[in-house]
Amino acid sequence: MEQVEDSIGRALERNPSVEGMMKILSLSYFELPAHLKSCLLCLSIFPEDSIIKKKVLIHRWIAERIIHTEAGYSTTHELGERCFNELINRSLIQPAMTDKFDRVKSCRLHDTILDFIISKSIEENFVTLVGVLSLTVGTQGKVRRLSLQAGKQKELIVPEGWVLSHVRSLDVFGESVKIPSIDKFRHLRFLDFEYCDQLENHHLENIGMLFQLRYLSLLGAKKVNKLPEQIGLLLCLQILNLRFTSVCELPASIVNLKRLVHLLVTQNVTLPCGISKLQALEKLRLFSVYSQSFNFLREFEQLQSLKVLALDFEDYNCANRVNVENVSKKAIIVASLKNLGNLLSLTVWDGPEFVRQSLCPMPLSLQKLEVLRSSVLHVPNWVGSLVNLQELRLDLVGVEQKDFYILGGLPVLRCLTLKIDVREIRNTSLTEEPEVKRVIVCGEVGFPCLRIFNYDSQHAVMNLTFAAGAMPKVDDLQIEFDPEETEFLGTSGDFDLGIENLPSLLKIRCVVHGYVDSSRVETAIREAANAHPNRPTLDLGLQLQRFIITGFLRSKHSSEVPAVF
Repeated sequence: MEQVEDSIGRALERNPSVEGMMKILSLSYFELPAHLKSCLLCLSIFPEDSIIKKKVLIHRWIAERIIHTEAGYSTTHELGERCFNELINRSLIQPAMTDKFDRVKSCRLHDTILDFIISKSIEENFVTLVGVLSLTVGTQGKVRRLSLQAGKQKELIVPEGWVLSHVRSLDVFGESVKIPSIDKFRHLRFLDFEYCDQLENHHLENIGMLFQLRYLSLLGAKKVNKLPEQIGLLLCLQILNLRFTSVCELPASIVNLKRLVHLLVTQNVTLPCGISKLQALEKLRLFSVYSQSFNFLREFEQLQSLKVLALDFEDYNCANRVNVENVSKKAIIVASLKNLGNLLSLTVWDGPEFVRQSLCPMPLSLQKLEVLRSSVLHVPNWVGSLVNLQELRLDLVGVEQKDFYILGGLPVLRCLTLKIDVREIRNTSLTEEPEVKRVIVCGEVGFPCLRIFNYDSQHAVMNLTFAAGAMPKVDDLQIEFDPEETEFLGTSGDFDLGIENLPSLLKIRCVVHGYVDSSRVETAIREAANAHPNRPTLDLGLQLQRFIITGFLRSKHSSEVPAVF
């Protein structure tokens, strides 16, 4: 089997004949276990050149029961990850985008492989494709999975006479597809209307008839502004994605979805009372705290299965004024968070008071914390108690030496992002900017597991210097700063950040902002990279007067494609 996998990889690189490639693919396909064959054939649903999100693909496999929990896997999603990785290892799918830890988040298909799995899907009546150019598709018995694909040139309609009652998944690609009546799809389990501009409220009127539906995505369907009460009849529904729709209020019946695991909404959505009934809910993002009722907020702490949560504390109706009601709502939600003992990831927007000392203690289970658009002056002490934290982003007004001792003491922190913006001081009680002092990051500060450090001070002074032994495992350094501001700190114009003192450094990404001549900055950063014994790659970007006026300047040691910051 390993020889076949190697053959696929080599064949894709060498562009062999189509006939030869098909023979190799046939060998590889027939060696696959039955469940992996089905996982692979699901990819024939997507149009050519699609970037396919891993999490959506796994949700599809789960919704259609293509994969089931097996011995050795704690969850079906964990098994889905294994299947996805197996397809990559066999060179049947190609990685597209990765996250900061180089984990694959999406994939794509080579054109030849797509042609192969389309032919297999048609042969096995696995997928029915409508609208695909140069492909005539009949209905060999039941339609099991329906993919409607069209460009802008014509209206695409499902042919008359097709029996759709056994369709398990329906996907719509292209704005010229005429939305079929969903009451014909009685056994549908997966329904994807993502970025379907032609979808309107009336198309969802009979959705309550889809009693087996497990996945529903209306992501980006902007004409949808109201969900029918019937949605509460979808008792098998596990995933509901309403991001970037025009829905402002969820129907009261939503609390009947006892199996709902993921609820994704936009921050202006009002959620109904009775939320405590959703005991299976693990992911809830993103909702505005101040838009919710007191009854909803009081029930919130009963969602003990929550693992991923995103909150918005922006007051959209009462800017720059103290709202007594909102103060009470904030107190309720903060008290609730302390009791969510299974919470792994928390993202907060516009919550300066939220991150002050009153929030302590936070759930010790937290592995990821993001505090965005905040006007907090420094790192709160309670952050040091989050011993399981692996990813942290804090937006602050400034940093001091003591802040790095707090952060450096986090034992398993792998990724740290600090964004410093002195402009946020307008949202604090201070009347003038605090004094900025040089901060030395040295070996005694800690950071035993930190690999990625991102320090963005484009709207502040770059006041960091790395001393010997600093951040011993950091291999990826990302910095942004304004050299004109930094000169005022007394660096004598040498811009020596001590980059050579990061012993594990492999990659540097730097963006320089401001209005000054950048040549000295370029030279200093290049020399620091060249002097480093690891010879790290360097991506150097210049952004002057808010416009990028040069291309990315590459280190001679770098072979990567320039990244866009």
